[in-house]
Amino acid sequence: MPISINSLKARTFSKLGQRGSIFGMAIFDIVEETPNLAVLTADLASLSGLDRFVAQHPDKFYNIGIAEQNMLGVAAGLCAEGYKPVLTTYATFLSLRSCEQVRHYMGYMNLNMVLVGSGAGFAMGFSGNTHYSIEDLAVMRAIPNIVVLSPSDSTLAVKAFEAAIKIDKPVYIRLTGGLNCPMLYKEDFPYEIGKAIKIRDGADIQIIATGIMVNRALQAAAMLEEKGISAEVIDMHTIKPLDTSAIALNKKLIVTIEEHNIIGGLGGAVAEHLTSKGAGVKLLRLGIQDQFLKSGDAEYLLEQCGLTSNLIAERILETLK
Repeated sequence: MPISINSLKARTFSKLGQRGSIFGMAIFDIVEETPNLAVLTADLASLSGLDRFVAQHPDKFYNIGIAEQNMLGVAAGLCAEGYKPVLTTYATFLSLRSCEQVRHYMGYMNLNMVLVGSGAGFAMGFSGNTHYSIEDLAVMRAIPNIVVLSPSDSTLAVKAFEAAIKIDKPVYIRLTGGLNCPMLYKEDFPYEIGKAIKIRDGADIQIIATGIMVNRALQAAAMLEEKGISAEVIDMHTIKPLDTSAIALNKKLIVTIEEHNIIGGLGGAVAEHLTSKGAGVKLLRLGIQDQFLKSGDAEYLLEQCGLTSNLIAERILETLK
């Protein structure tokens, strides 16, 4: 039975953030429907919100320690024996430190494991560049067979997790933001992997965003409306397979927004599609401009990259001149 969503639960998810919603609440519904579930972490149980799950289901939990590559190997063995492994730690350690194991076990061997990468983008703040995950979408996109999901709010993160458990494919889920994640979806709605969601109509330009940037895209669209520009906003929650049918070729401008390097992520995927179609529509890719930054809190870093709502709107206006 699907996890039920109502306004009260959506508000609770929002307060817990994407990670807390999945591992503090939704996983208890999932484990009832998935008796072969096995949850693995690289010494990140408490920070992932898994304490209550560990207490109630110790036989389904494995703390592998700070040994992410080994965690992938253990999970592959469990998967081969009929378990449904869910692995979680910081996104940068899953995508970069464990890249070879992800490629071999999930890509080449096509084992149906679910990776949940938390703290993506700049969410790790003062932990610095070693903990920032600004390349994970590019890495995961490039590995055959892996589905790549990037939810925009906590409710969508729960929907993505539930769908990832049910499909017969290896999946990577990228979690962004922290506690008190902005709430976009307040009631239940149909969710489908690979099917983008239009959350704002607009005639002039199209903004395609992913992760917590979707909320900022909506705010920027409202600012643009005051300037007489009508902006459509698309929540591109699945990066691979990309819903190319949602990309409008009849707008003055397409804008992509992501908390990721502009190379290889959402903007890169949209650019590849436009090029393959020979489309003449102009594309503005907003994200992290292929650079490392000094440590700071997440909001400061996003501002340095021009990823506040005001700066996004200003950049779009400049491009339209």
